[in-house]
Amino acid sequence: MFLASRLLAALVAASFVTSAQAQTPAKPEAQSAPQAAQIDRNGLLILVKSTLIALDQANKTGNYTVLRDLAAPGFAAANNAARLGDIFANLRRDRTDLSGVLVLEPQLTVMPEINANGMLHLAGFFPSAPTQVNFEMLFAPVDGQWRLFGISTNLGSSVPVAPPPPQPAAAAADPKKPDKKPAPAKP
Repeated sequence: MFLASRLLAALVAASFVTSAQAQTPAKPEAQSAPQAAQIDRNGLLILVKSTLIALDQANKTGNYTVLRDLAAPGFAAANNAARLGDIFANLRRDRTDLSGVLVLEPQLTVMPEINANGMLHLAGFFPSAPTQVNFEMLFAPVDGQWRLFGISTNLGSSVPVAPPPPQPAAAAADPKKPDKKPAPAKP
């Protein structure tokens, strides 16, 4: 989803699908469109910031067991602590400090929505300079609480990038057929 040139961390989507299928009952073939999530601003801030701080602390200590244990059962089953360490190795190697998200307000690029599997999905960024923290998160309902089911985060430029110039429109006339002018009317 993010267009940043450097993906620092992402959990394997295939494990999410497998875990999601194990946790949810079979549904009919027709999937419903995502629904807007009914979550207040403070609840949203708590979910996003506490998740990124848990990741930051795991990266700083090299101990991913708390992050895993705070997550949904499907996340924990698909990701042991060693696997999480491998997934987030780039963040650790680069000594990425995510603690600044505590004092910043996230800007959402995907408003909170409930997907067809009943999971809360959202995405956005924390605007900071010279780089911003981009995130995408998926939460599963577990015992009346939203618990982490998937996370992707990367650092991106906070400088706006102009889109590429539009391509010239193709000529309307077919180049294989010569232009024919209508024959003048005969009197």
